[in-house]
Amino acid sequence: MNTSATLSNSMMLVLLIGATDSVAGALATLLMFAAVVGVYGFCMTPLRSRLSSESVLPVSLMLAATLAGCADIVLQRGAMQWHQLISLYAGLIGLQCIVLEHNGFFRQPVRNRLKLYARFAVLMIVLALLRELIGQGSIGHHLSARWQGLILFSEGLHFATLAPGAFLLLGLLLAARQAWTRPAALPEETHHP
Repeated sequence: MNTSATLSNSMMLVLLIGATDSVAGALATLLMFAAVVGVYGFCMTPLRSRLSSESVLPVSLMLAATLAGCADIVLQRGAMQWHQLISLYAGLIGLQCIVLEHNGFFRQPVRNRLKLYARFAVLMIVLALLRELIGQGSIGHHLSARWQGLILFSEGLHFATLAPGAFLLLGLLLAARQAWTRPAALPEETHHP
């Protein structure tokens, strides 16, 4: 794995661990991520061919910062509750655009980009569901004062809502995926004397 792919994956890991403590936070983060990255890719496509290699980084930095800042302001004005959940990650999403630009993500076919985004979205939602369910015993209890959410058990394991618990859950999910996709092991040969 090259250095730029490692940087890109580590940036995504920050969003994955940080914004999945609740389902609402994960959905809001995914919505903001899709909007900022989508508009960034749309705007950079015609600009990229007109820019020299030295000017791509400053232009992409200005564009990503502007889009992330605008998305943060729109979210603050439109949905203050969601803004309180994810405002910390708006700048990180802008930075992720720059890292993805550097890795050549936006030069890939749209189908490949959508496939990678869908995988990230599914992993983020599954991790958010598990963390909220295990950590609080319910799903969606803090979304509205009138709605109690889906309560499955009275108290949760608070450790799952913290970052170390998220790392453990993510590790368990990755181990489960590896066990599921690994081909069946060949039967061991036994030697009889």
